[in-house]
Amino acid sequence: MTAADDGGLGVDLHLELSAAGGRRTALIAALREAVRGGRLAPGTRLPPYRSLAADLGVARNTVADAYAELVAEGWLTSRQGSGTRVADRVAAPAPRSIRPTAPPPLPHDLVQGKPDPAAFPRTAWLAAARRALAAAPHEAFGIGDPHGRTELRHALTEYLARVRGVRTAPDRIVVCSGAAHALRLLARALGPADPWAVEAYGLPFHRGLLAGAGVTTLPVAVDEDGARVADIPRHARAVLLTPAHQFPTGGPLHPERRAGALEWARASGGLVIEDDYDGEFRYDRRPVGAVQGLDPERTVLVGSVSKSLSPALRIGWMCLPSALVGPVVAAKGEREPHSSATDQLTLAELLASGAYDRHVRRMRRRHRLRRDRLTALLAERAPAVRVTGIAAGLHAVLELPPNTERAALAATARRGVAVEGLDLYRHPDAPRSGGADGLVVGYATPPERLYEPALEALCDGLSEVLGD
Repeated sequence: MTAADDGGLGVDLHLELSAAGGRRTALIAALREAVRGGRLAPGTRLPPYRSLAADLGVARNTVADAYAELVAEGWLTSRQGSGTRVADRVAAPAPRSIRPTAPPPLPHDLVQGKPDPAAFPRTAWLAAARRALAAAPHEAFGIGDPHGRTELRHALTEYLARVRGVRTAPDRIVVCSGAAHALRLLARALGPADPWAVEAYGLPFHRGLLAGAGVTTLPVAVDEDGARVADIPRHARAVLLTPAHQFPTGGPLHPERRAGALEWARASGGLVIEDDYDGEFRYDRRPVGAVQGLDPERTVLVGSVSKSLSPALRIGWMCLPSALVGPVVAAKGEREPHSSATDQLTLAELLASGAYDRHVRRMRRRHRLRRDRLTALLAERAPAVRVTGIAAGLHAVLELPPNTERAALAATARRGVAVEGLDLYRHPDAPRSGGADGLVVGYATPPERLYEPALEALCDGLSEVLGD
């Protein structure tokens, strides 16, 4: 049974009066067990006599007597004006230890793609949330539109045009929960009959979710100019590219290859799916616009805030050709099941107010300084290592001599460094690029006080393997 809160003076309380004896005895036993088992923490205020008695269907005096008995035993305390509470000296039992199912994380996190959680702009987000909620129409708190909030789609239309050269309109944007969700929806909308071409080096998670949707993936080789788009199979239904900053090898897609990808799409009737990975974070080069701006009817641009703000927000978007909006929305369903309307409203306000731009510029400066510290220390401690892919993004690729990647991973792990090998990202059907051993090192995640120790530990591991 449940005791209702009486004017804020008590708590909801579930008790089973199943012990042998009368109602008073059963109530004492139930309360004692709730305290002993930790369900009622020290200091918890219990419901008033009348409230608990009404909910349990017992006399008020029964509750009063039970409370008095437990006060006398030391389980509860009672003070005028403060009500009846669980005694502070009654400690809940320690939780049973649970055998870990995975090894504990390594202390130095240099895994790519994860922003520092402490860098989330809490003050700006809170201010934007207050303004957005104050201005939100009542219908914003009803059943969500699968297209996404109109405020966010309008804000994205303006922002992406200004910053990324995207040509779209609010009715051609569909909000999703991130790049992975976008790929699932696109796979469902396009159907599994025809294969997709993907870059030979890319996220295995993305290839896995496409395989789970029944889509076969065909690798397209990459080099210093990005994907070799001349090798895209003509029968592919789509090609998934990271033109702004090829993931993970780095570098933008060469202008001739951008044009070549669109020529393939027009000639074959295929679709270019542009994962705008790291499009906002560039350091040593001029901004590179989105491929989508060159041909909006042959390109889907996929973006999110997982790198710029936080993956915890679960907000992404697709800028779609007009013919694909209906199929993608149908694949998503009649209601918004993923992205919170309040988070969408807040992000729209953050974009419209300019606070998002300011945050990105601030993080761009921070990431550049971290990248420079990484490259400087490597030049000093491991000069044989060539560092690539550093003109943009949140990671660098450390090119290693042939057949040293596994040894480098083992050596750095022994020093507590979490880092990934380049071969992890290779498509299983793609041959290894000549001597393509390397480490993919993220420099955004560690808090500032741990960043230098992480770099030193990384260099110690490399020195063990390379002998520098």
